[in-house]
Amino acid sequence: MTSTGHLIDDAPLTSFHKKLTAFSSGGPFIDGFALSIIGVALITMEPAMSLSTTEIGLIGAASLVGIFVGGGVFGYVTDKIGRHFMYIADLVALAVFSVLSAFCGEAWQVILLRFLLGVAIGADYPIATSLLAEFLPKRQRGRLLGAMFVVWAVGAAAAYIVGYLAKDLGPDAWRFLLASPAIFAVITLLARMGTPESPRWLMSKGRMAEADKSIKLVYGEQYGVADLPEEPVVSTSFMRVFQKPYLERTIFVAIFWTAQVIPLFAVYTFAPDLLESFGLYGDANLYGGSLIIAVLFVVGGIPGLWLVEKIGRRKLLIGSFAVIGVTLAVPALIPDVPAEIFFLALAVFAIGSGASSFLEVVYPNELFPTEVRATAVGVGTAISRIGSAAGTYLMPMALISFGASGALMIGAVVTLIGLVASIFLAPETRGASLTDTASKTESEVEKSDDPDPAPVTRA
Repeated sequence: MTSTGHLIDDAPLTSFHKKLTAFSSGGPFIDGFALSIIGVALITMEPAMSLSTTEIGLIGAASLVGIFVGGGVFGYVTDKIGRHFMYIADLVALAVFSVLSAFCGEAWQVILLRFLLGVAIGADYPIATSLLAEFLPKRQRGRLLGAMFVVWAVGAAAAYIVGYLAKDLGPDAWRFLLASPAIFAVITLLARMGTPESPRWLMSKGRMAEADKSIKLVYGEQYGVADLPEEPVVSTSFMRVFQKPYLERTIFVAIFWTAQVIPLFAVYTFAPDLLESFGLYGDANLYGGSLIIAVLFVVGGIPGLWLVEKIGRRKLLIGSFAVIGVTLAVPALIPDVPAEIFFLALAVFAIGSGASSFLEVVYPNELFPTEVRATAVGVGTAISRIGSAAGTYLMPMALISFGASGALMIGAVVTLIGLVASIFLAPETRGASLTDTASKTESEVEKSDDPDPAPVTRA
């Protein structure tokens, strides 16, 4: 059997695929919710704990540093011990660390628990996305992986709604807000129970009987491992993603992912402060404005999910970087920009980001083989969070030193770096099977704008 056609890649979209997408989306939802809720929680936490500027920055950045650790470590662990166990265990950790955050009495305790929460969030990126990618048919893979990640913005929007509803709970409102992700973690945990292990991963470990059982469970008794191309039994090596033929792909994923998340997390974490700096005061502007920006991120994802299969991954990524860069530069280039124009720039930024941010999980899942797929997603997650943690930590200082316009101009420069890297390194993987995209050499992964490249067939 060739690698260009087989049971999983060519299967019709079923209720199983839709349920798995929904269950896997719980992680990104909690990620968006937990990372955004801290910005709202700081409104009451800052005076209640008499936080310094340094402590505020550390609290904002702690979860991002945790994501760096969680992605870097647990992507590799997921490739070693399997997707299913980690798919469940991770949600338990998310719930526990969220609840404990409600009982903090000092800033260092908040920082520590936000870090541990970030570890759990970072772990879920490679766990959930690799499991989902390895079950999806190739013509729906980009769209459903993308839909899973667009849910991140739904979680962010939900955070601002919860924050607004909790604003009258008094000076300890932040305790409820930091504990609230546990509610969604428990719901997601219950939904994920009983999910089968990836047959691709089982085959890559030589566990053919278990792979056959998993296939029959999902697709029916008439199917088995004979309906899939062979997965080479290769031991998982963390360093493989830094060796040929995968090094260039790792560099590409790291750069574009980092360039996307630095301005994104800085804006989401400190949206109330940014809006206030441009004269948007009061609950309606602070909570409502932040909510609108989060909702527009979701709105941007709608055309993005259509375009990713229509024009391809490469054009979508390059085009969105161009839009985002111009948008972030506008407040700095217009002297004494009115608050309305500033808000409009943030709104367009949110739409542009929402239209392509899901490529952060689409690209690494498509460009790496089964034995290091989760490792690659984890490495991309980890490297990107170095920049985003630094950006979030420095944002309060940048607001003081350069003002909101200057801070966003820094984001525009970062975006330009992502644009240049994408022009030179972004491949097109639309319409190809996971086996094909992962088996290409560096020269075969073309940097072209062809939205439907011919897949490379292995003998």
